[in-house]
Amino acid sequence: MQIQVNGEAQEVPQNLTVAGLLAQLGLQPKYLAVERNLILIPREEHATCTLQEGDRLEIVTLVGGG
Repeated sequence: MQIQVNGEAQEVPQNLTVAGLLAQLGLQPKYLAVERNLILIPREEHATCTLQEGDRLEIVTLVGGG
């Protein structure tokens, strides 16, 4: 199945969740925000949010500052 991650095409398996994608990419979800089709996905929903063909995801690192 084809999706876009940060503007780049990615081929991923069917029924992959946001949590599964982050694990596949080797990313630590604790420090990330994930937006799917312009909607922020709360961290507690990553394991149940199943990706669909054509989804567009933006994954950004949260940075604190002062």
